Amino acid sequence: MKCVSWNVNGLRAIVKKNFLEFFNEVDADIFCIQESKLQEGQIELDLPGYYQYFNYAEKKGYSGTAIFTKEEPLSIKLGMGIEEFDHEGRVITLEYPEFYFVTVYTPNAQSELARLEFRMAWEDAFRAYLVDLDQMKPVVVCGDLNVAHQEIDLKNPKTNRGSAGFSDEERAKFTELLESGFVDTYRFFNPEQEGAYTWWSYRFKAREKNAGWRIDYFLISKRLIERIQNATIYHEIMGSDHCPVGIELE
Repeated sequence: MKCVSWNVNGLRAIVKKNFLEFFNEVDADIFCIQESKLQEGQIELDLPGYYQYFNYAEKKGYSGTAIFTKEEPLSIKLGMGIEEFDHEGRVITLEYPEFYFVTVYTPNAQSELARLEFRMAWEDAFRAYLVDLDQMKPVVVCGDLNVAHQEIDLKNPKTNRGSAGFSDEERAKFTELLESGFVDTYRFFNPEQEGAYTWWSYRFKAREKNAGWRIDYFLISKRLIERIQNATIYHEIMGSDHCPVGIELE
């Protein structure tokens, strides 16, 4: 089973570029996007053989997630069921016979860490949500988690320490999430790999210089470890300031 996740930074914009070409070429069983930046009725995608599920933000042109899947799920849940956190279209959960599949677009702590308090509350709620799911069935969770976990996960850790996405607080929450029973699949296969990034600023020719951050992930319940075949960063795929990431499960 092949799964792919991509923060597209605007689905309507990327569809005019290379989205469908990559989508058809990669032929994933489950394909997730973050930052769809649209409302219901603003796009119609022709994806034969796929069920399509969207979670829209109430604010126009902001946030939003989607999952396209070949196998119809047993159930679909939009959001976490927590009023405070469910207005921005950030979470979709699909239930399958053997596991839960979750895609997420974690809130950015923003400049000067203006939204860090909200982000910390979100982190605790989302971790609790995943742990509850994991008690029922194993979980696969993917998306833009908006944090580079370790210094190896960004080009310039010293100058970025304390910035949004690399604050001590956000990194500690990611550690807590892993310690609650999840595995970072890319690091499982590539524990020492440097220069493996999934997001680059549009400024300063960052992508050309590979001055990036790894903030897009696939995490899995520890008990799925034996079923994972590989983890991929599709760094050559352009069209967004993020590139897609993927895994294959047995």
